Amino acid sequence: MSEKLAIHGGAPVFEGSFPHWPIVDDADRAALIDAMDGGVWGLGGVRSKQFRDAWAKFTGAHYAITTSSGTTALICAMRGLGIGAGAEVIIPAYTFQATATAILQLNAIPVFADIEPGNFCLDASAVESAITDRTRAIMPVHVAGCPADMDALIAIAEKQHLPIIEDACQAHGAAWRGRGVGSIGAAGAFSFQSSKNLAAGEGGAVTTSDAAIAGVASASRNCGTPDAGLESAPLAGANYRMTEFQAALLLSQMRRLPEQIARREENAAVLDRELGDVPGIRPLIRDERVTVHAHHLYIFRYSTDVFAGASRAAFIRALQAEGIPCHGGYQPLYRASFLADALRGTNEGWRHFSDRMYEHLRLPVTESACSDAIWLTQRLLLSDRAQIQAIVDAVAKIHQHRSELAKEGQRTEDGGC
Repeated sequence: MSEKLAIHGGAPVFEGSFPHWPIVDDADRAALIDAMDGGVWGLGGVRSKQFRDAWAKFTGAHYAITTSSGTTALICAMRGLGIGAGAEVIIPAYTFQATATAILQLNAIPVFADIEPGNFCLDASAVESAITDRTRAIMPVHVAGCPADMDALIAIAEKQHLPIIEDACQAHGAAWRGRGVGSIGAAGAFSFQSSKNLAAGEGGAVTTSDAAIAGVASASRNCGTPDAGLESAPLAGANYRMTEFQAALLLSQMRRLPEQIARREENAAVLDRELGDVPGIRPLIRDERVTVHAHHLYIFRYSTDVFAGASRAAFIRALQAEGIPCHGGYQPLYRASFLADALRGTNEGWRHFSDRMYEHLRLPVTESACSDAIWLTQRLLLSDRAQIQAIVDAVAKIHQHRSELAKEGQRTEDGGC
């Protein structure tokens, strides 16, 4: 191992490249050309239906409704459940902004609850205390591809007569007690955006086993008209449809998904074991009821104190210099400025709320997670064994040189160079 950190002029632990994402092969190219030559590029094409059927079977749901994005999938799922103006939807504060903005698009109110420290998913006990007489749904996010505690959440939902909408946009193929996410709650939503574990540039899907929800969700994304075989009362829908090109690419990419899930699981297990032996590094905890973890992200927690006071920002810079791409992830979503702007609206459904309702909100586990988490993206988990070992070696090297890293951080804070 180098005598110096790469950030101090030493040789990086890893100078190669990690797997590129998205992965494309000749079968993917042929699928796109076939869709182009088929002459039906949008509404009425066969590939969208084929993918809907394939995705429903893959997740274990009875129905899948394709959409233009994960965000619009969330919107259509909520419309299927009658979520509208003034309704409160409970979500975790540790999530991508689309979880909240989809709710706001329906003039509903995102209510933030804290997360579990072990896996960063929605904490059921926090959900229970957040329920009011205006709560209309609970929306757990399977963050990083890890299923939330669906047993506890379902128990609360059934007690309170509330539906669960699974935000599974990061959780393709994940399973809780052998059941695919997206098929456990009343409805689920997936994203096929470029970074996702199943990608088509953009796109999404609603999953449900309830025909009534499926009918409204389908009509909501198809200008008010549900797909053949589904029924819905007349409604003002939008054009959130998926193209034939996206569906063709997704059908082709699904061939590789099971093998990729297995590879990510295998490599994540190595990182859990090896990084867990580095002082100051804490991989997230996997519940034994998680039978498949999708690992859209690999997240571990970093202890500044154990690294001689070196900040998380300093650690991230050092790890990047060693050749390992990483970053720090989310900030608490309740701090986002768009929330106050949205709540300044005049919709009658918001009469109970103030544009300052999030101003003093502090959820301690979320705050802690946002200050010490380190993210590795899913493409790194498709690496070979030597590449995975390089990640471990780089983290261990930084720990070995933690005092030098901490001193550099102090010099920077003091105005040194």
